[in-house]
Amino acid sequence: MNTIDIYCVNTGEKRIYPLGVTLMEIKDDFKVKLNNPILGALVNNKVKELSFVFVKNKKVEFIDYSHPDGVRLYVRSLFFILFASVREVFPQVKLKMMHGISRGYYCELAGLERPITGSDILAIKSVMQQLVDKDIPFEKIGLPTEEAVEICNKQNLRYKAKLFGQQGALFSYLYFMGEHANYFYGHQVPSTGYLQVYDLVPYYEGLLLRIPKPAKFSELQPYSKNDKLFGIFQEHKDWAEILNVPNVANLNECTLNGQSGDIIKISEAFHEKKIAEIANVIRDRKNEVKMVLIAGPSASGKTTFSKRLMVQLAVNGLKPNLISLDDYFVDREKTIKDENGEFDFEAIEAIDVEFFNRQLNQLFKGESIELPKFNFTAGQKFPSGKKLQLSAGGILIVEGIHAMNPQLIPHIKPEDTFKIFLSALTQISIDDQNHISTTDNRMIRRMIRDSKYRNYSAADTIRRWPSVRAGEDKNIFPYQENADVMFNSALIYELAVLKKYAELLLKEVTESQPEFSESNRLLKFLSYFKAIDDLEIPPTSVIREFLGGSSFTY
Repeated sequence: MNTIDIYCVNTGEKRIYPLGVTLMEIKDDFKVKLNNPILGALVNNKVKELSFVFVKNKKVEFIDYSHPDGVRLYVRSLFFILFASVREVFPQVKLKMMHGISRGYYCELAGLERPITGSDILAIKSVMQQLVDKDIPFEKIGLPTEEAVEICNKQNLRYKAKLFGQQGALFSYLYFMGEHANYFYGHQVPSTGYLQVYDLVPYYEGLLLRIPKPAKFSELQPYSKNDKLFGIFQEHKDWAEILNVPNVANLNECTLNGQSGDIIKISEAFHEKKIAEIANVIRDRKNEVKMVLIAGPSASGKTTFSKRLMVQLAVNGLKPNLISLDDYFVDREKTIKDENGEFDFEAIEAIDVEFFNRQLNQLFKGESIELPKFNFTAGQKFPSGKKLQLSAGGILIVEGIHAMNPQLIPHIKPEDTFKIFLSALTQISIDDQNHISTTDNRMIRRMIRDSKYRNYSAADTIRRWPSVRAGEDKNIFPYQENADVMFNSALIYELAVLKKYAELLLKEVTESQPEFSESNRLLKFLSYFKAIDDLEIPPTSVIREFLGGSSFTY
C-alpha cells in the first residue's frame, strides 16, 4: 500500500496522501487557519516538526504559539539565533542561558571580562535580525555520537559534548543553522524567518531575552526587575559552582564516581544553614513580629519548610505554632469558579478570610481558639478538636499560597509580620545554553506526591497543571517581592532522585491521551540524568514531603 490516511484535528477531515508526505506539505492542503503562524504539530499526541515525514496512518493537530508546545518550539529556536549571534559578535565569549525570570530568559556572557553595554546588546540584536531576515532553515541531522561530540567540542559546547557521551547512544542529533551547530533538547521551528517577535534588553549584569505573549503573539511579555528573586538565583548559582555541579553532565559524573552522597549532604546542610539564618532574623525581631507568613506556589515545599523553621525557632527560645491556610477554605458550594467553570482553589476568594481574621484577633487578644480542619473529600471544614492559645514567647506561623497577599490580613500591620516566599528555583542547567524550568521541577514533585497521597495519575496532574499555573500567575507570583526573605527549596540532586519515581508514572500515559505530548517531553528530559538513590536523603528533607519517609507529620 503506497498511501496513508491522515486525520486533521483542526479541520475534522480525513484525507489520503502518498507515503513520504510531510507535515509542511499537508498543512496547506488541509487549509488549516490558526491565529498565529503554524510552528509544528502534534502527531498522535507527540510533538513533531513540520519536516516530519509520514509512513503510517496518523492523527494530526497543527499548533501555533498559543499552544504550550508552540511556545517551546519558538523559544528554543530563539535560543539558537541568540547563541549564533553572540558567537558572531564575540567569538571568544560563551553565552550562558541562566534561568527564566520576569516572563523572559536571563543570560550572561561568560568571558566578556567587562560589563555588558547597550552597544553590545544592539550589536547582538542586529545580527539576530539579520539571521531572521535570511530565513535560514534549522536542519536536524543524526550523526554518530563520536562525530556529534567532536562538533560540540569544536564549538566550545563541552558540557553538551560530555552529556552526549554519557548517554551511551550510537547516534545523536544536532541542529544546524548555516555554519552553527547546537542542540536544545527539543524541536525547532522550520527556519529563522518564523522568529519575528522578540527583544533583547539589559538586565542586571546580563541581558534578558524577551518573548511574545501566548495570547497575543504580536506583543512582547512585560518585564520588570525582581531584585529578591534574582538574588536567590545568583546565590544558588554560586553554590552550584562551588560544588562543581552547575550542569547535568557534572552531576552525572559525581553520580558515576560515587560522590552523590556528598552532594546530598552538602545540599541539605545548605538548606539547614539558610533556615537557621532566617530563624535568627526572626528571633532578633521577636518583640515586634507576631506572625510569620510563608507563601509559595504548588509543590514548593511550604509545609516541610514551616516545620523545619519551627525547629530552628524553638532552638532560639521561641514557641512557634503552625496554622495552614488549607484548613480555611470556604465550603465547596461557596467556592468561586474560573472561566472554564472549574472550582478556582487558587483564588483568594477560596479562603474564608473573614473567619481566619476573626480567629487571628482572638489569638492576639490571648484567647483560646479551636482550629478548623478542612475535609477535601467532603468539601467542608469541621472543628478539629485542636485548641490553640498563644503563650508568652509564642509566635504564629501561617503557611499557604496566599500568605503574601495583603487581602489575607487587611487589619494586621505590616511591621507585625515577617514574610517568607518559597519556590523551587532549579540550580543546575542541562548545559550552558539550556536551563531547567523551575515549573518542570515543581510539576515532577507534584506528580509524585499526587500519585502517592491523592491517587492521581500522571495524566491527571498534567491535565490540571495549566489551571494551577494560571492561578499562580494571577494570585501568587505578583506578591512574591513583598517577602522579607526568599527561600529556594530546590536541591541540586533532586531531579536525579525523583527520576525513577516520575518515569514510572509518566510511562503510564498512553499515546491516545492528550497528556502524552507532555509526558513524552518530561521522559526525554529525565533521561539525561543518571539516577541517584534516595537512601541517604534525611527524613527532614523537603524532598521527603513528596517521596514519603519524612519524620514530620503532615
